[in-house]
Amino acid sequence: MSGDFQDWIGRERLAEDRIDLNRAEGLRVTLESPDPAFAEGRPLPELWHWAYFWEFPPLSGVGPDGHAARGEFLPPLPLPRRMWAGSRLTWHAPLPVGAAARRTSTILKVEQKTGRSGRLAFVTVGHRIEGPGGLAIEEEHDIVYREAAQPGAPPAAGPAPAPAEAPWRREIRPTPVLLFRYSALTFNGHRIHYDQPYATGVEGYPGLIVHGPLLATLMVDLARREAPGRRIAGFAFRARSPIFDTAPFAVCGAPSGDAAAVWVAGPQGELAMQGEVTFG
Repeated sequence: MSGDFQDWIGRERLAEDRIDLNRAEGLRVTLESPDPAFAEGRPLPELWHWAYFWEFPPLSGVGPDGHAARGEFLPPLPLPRRMWAGSRLTWHAPLPVGAAARRTSTILKVEQKTGRSGRLAFVTVGHRIEGPGGLAIEEEHDIVYREAAQPGAPPAAGPAPAPAEAPWRREIRPTPVLLFRYSALTFNGHRIHYDQPYATGVEGYPGLIVHGPLLATLMVDLARREAPGRRIAGFAFRARSPIFDTAPFAVCGAPSGDAAAVWVAGPQGELAMQGEVTFG
């Protein structure tokens, strides 16, 4: 892979938005959240900030996968498949619905390597989100880029099994309507989430892929449902294997002191995503 793209480290981008009521309400009904209807001034639930700070690339600036073409903020890595690999977040102050907010994004790291599935590249982007009370959220977001699917390539090693015991558990049926709604609410044009012929015929997946941030949001939502009196102060997660729209999956958790292990179990009991919620 030519170029190490180290000169992209330190690049910044600023975005401003208003934590508008309609997007919060759209997420509430899409996630079937137990929260009552929102009013301005109420704190935005954890991870719902991913529905804000939209990017607006013109259609002429969109790549074949539906993402904004690389080379403006993210480096132009020559690998076509892009996935959300994980994040680490800390909450310092609430973001009230209706408030103005600002996000500063910085490229922190660019790494390239070769794995069993071929060439890989990882980009880590840091975000600092400020609201009326000052710094509200700090986040590090890992993006992984992979080579295109190769016909006849041997299958990758199977995922590890998810934990068998789950004091907290919620089954989710990933319908195309759910995936379309989340794509719309986050202004995410990535075609693997809503364009079934593209996902299966071009990228070689068996169905539509459930968004990584949607899975993460459902894990935190489970902690909010099961520990409603506790403040979530931090969350870290890592994607392990994809979830498709072809079968239901389970969002699970196990509390322990000031934290809770949370994970997503696929339809065959495989570990699809794992993380930890820390309580304040």
